[in-house]
Amino acid sequence: MDERQIALLKELTESFGPPGFERETAQIVKRNMQGIADSCRVNKLGSVIFEKKGTTEKPMVLLPGHVDEVGFCVTSVHKDTGFLTFGPLGGWFDQVLLSQRVLVRTHMGDLQGVISATPPHLLSDEEKKSVVNRDKMYIDVGTSCRRETEALGVRIGDPIVPVSPFTLIRDGKIAMGKAFDDRLGAFVAMEVVRKLKSEGIKHPNRVVGAATTQEEVGSRGARTVAFETNPDVCLTLEVDISGDVPGAANKIAPARMGKGVAIVTYDTSMIPNQPLKEFVIAVAKEVGIPHQLSIGTRGGTDAGQIHISGAGCPSIVLGVPTRHIHSHVGMFSLADLDAAVALVVECVKRLDSATVSSFIEA
Repeated sequence: MDERQIALLKELTESFGPPGFERETAQIVKRNMQGIADSCRVNKLGSVIFEKKGTTEKPMVLLPGHVDEVGFCVTSVHKDTGFLTFGPLGGWFDQVLLSQRVLVRTHMGDLQGVISATPPHLLSDEEKKSVVNRDKMYIDVGTSCRRETEALGVRIGDPIVPVSPFTLIRDGKIAMGKAFDDRLGAFVAMEVVRKLKSEGIKHPNRVVGAATTQEEVGSRGARTVAFETNPDVCLTLEVDISGDVPGAANKIAPARMGKGVAIVTYDTSMIPNQPLKEFVIAVAKEVGIPHQLSIGTRGGTDAGQIHISGAGCPSIVLGVPTRHIHSHVGMFSLADLDAAVALVVECVKRLDSATVSSFIEA
């Protein structure tokens, strides 16, 4: 990847954007797509929709990637200490939270904080044996009472995200940081449209990229984007859980970081259109793009909403294998991200009316 792409990844992933508060990230997408896409707009739920015209108006190929990240919101301010209680925006595993830094966004500005709990030195031996759940945790922003905290602008409902800088390791081959789920998918959609434009690649369709909102709380942005665009086929762009970690069974998490783009054969929200799945596999093999077949035994994606929108839409999920998602620090291979962009471009070049029609013929 070149310096522009790395800078875009850094800006996207470090931006502030939990569900319902994606505007900062959406503005980055819009700014980068204006002048590249033939049109770029923001819909009523905050999703950014950018189009690249091909040689025909139909079929319409939708490339969604959600821009919200898992985060939190303020639920109360403790009277005596000024510490914040907080609830999840998206799914979190409580044990990854303690001692992590966070950013609280208020109407008066941003506040640095840390997720804390009763110090172990003050716990009994029996209490030390228990797992600390989120309802026993607090966010400390350095104040000493509710009055001090509220004077800084903190209110119930204020959003919170992890603090985690985008960092390259392993000689630039591996990236670490937050919000890879799913700023990587939005990045792929943006890069595909840019590549079609900059390289003058002909495609027999109309490509619509979408940076969707509120996926982590029910794929709400995907539902509205699908209604608005009425796609003929959808390649949903996501991360995939990388199962190459201790204790992960291959039968429930077969994807591996560094082994190529993941073609998801099913998840709990969608079984992909089977002719479309075979088409994507065939394209990957034909061009020699590193790829792997995967499954999603838990959770779903924007495709879960899009494939049943309107009269239905042939859909599939393409994922970048990512370790440690829904935590403060994820990890992925830049080569896998490159493979995802390459595969989507090659699919788009071949998705003409006859091919898309074949996906739904009995």
